[in-house]
Amino acid sequence: MNVYLDHAATTPLDGEVFEKMLPLLKENFGNPDSLHTAGRRAAYAVSLARDSVAKTLGVKPNEVYFTSGGTEADNWAVRCLGEGRACVSAIEHAAVRSAAILREGGFGEIGVSADGIVTADNVANALTQDTNLVCVMAVNNETGCIQPIEEISALCSSRGVLLFSDCVQAACTLDLKEIIGVCDAISLSAHKIGGPKGTGVLVVKNGVKMRSLIVGGEQERSLRGGTLNVAGAVGFAAALEKAQRAREEFAAHTLRLRDLFEKIVLQKLGKEAIVDGANRVPNISHITFEKSGEWLLSALDLKGVCASGGAACSAHAALPSHVLTAMGRSEQEAKRGVRFSFGRETTEEEAIFAANAVIECLKK
Repeated sequence: MNVYLDHAATTPLDGEVFEKMLPLLKENFGNPDSLHTAGRRAAYAVSLARDSVAKTLGVKPNEVYFTSGGTEADNWAVRCLGEGRACVSAIEHAAVRSAAILREGGFGEIGVSADGIVTADNVANALTQDTNLVCVMAVNNETGCIQPIEEISALCSSRGVLLFSDCVQAACTLDLKEIIGVCDAISLSAHKIGGPKGTGVLVVKNGVKMRSLIVGGEQERSLRGGTLNVAGAVGFAAALEKAQRAREEFAAHTLRLRDLFEKIVLQKLGKEAIVDGANRVPNISHITFEKSGEWLLSALDLKGVCASGGAACSAHAALPSHVLTAMGRSEQEAKRGVRFSFGRETTEEEAIFAANAVIECLKK
């Protein structure tokens, strides 16, 4: 049996989404900035996609900017929103953390509790007089911990500070309308929700000052140069609408499988396994094993189980997880974590098989 438990890294392209993308890859292939008929058809498809995303998120169409993915959206927000210093949580995705280093106003780090939560008090302790932007993700991509964005938003509003939230891992399970309702900007990625790779969105509220990150054209209201990925935009809109419409059903399905998986693993391994984080989304299980290491991922792969040691973008770096070290774990402990993430097509049989595979690998 082959079991894919790495949906937090990427998801299979949804069949319905693919069908909606096909016409833009074949007959309606025009450049949306061209003034002829083919270009106008492509531009109309983009317009419909933008309207769809705006409706799903409860924002205005001119607040939606299409990007090449979550990484670009994160970079754009962190480097170009507002002016002055940024405060970035210690558990942010590498796209946010690395972009903060390049921000002209500099940045500071926001601490995190031992259970993986960035509290409003943590944010308050990191703010300085020249802080203009706070970056806290809605859901951590490794542990699955849901962050108290509403409380952090109230603090930021009282201090006159912008709030940006990376929502890439939140779109399948949380109500994005509620999140963007209390944020100045959010980022999203299509391939985490059954959409195509290479497409994302940055949503920025009207009135928020933002500069260009990519220059060279007048696309996206003259703020992002480059020919738009029309099929990607259409696919993103379809995937987002479906993910948000089905999020409660998805959450119930994955919670049942995750709890079953963890129950089997913890019953057999006891204190040799620790589930990491509190207040988690239902589709992610991050477990630190007493005897784990990179070898465990290879051993599981040989048994037909795909999992990861954390973020896929850092999978080739044999370094301890910055998320776990921020939570107070030692470097050795931070190298022994494994993330199992469940999808809409994951079955109970697969969850049981994967749990037993983990136990067999660790008991040998």
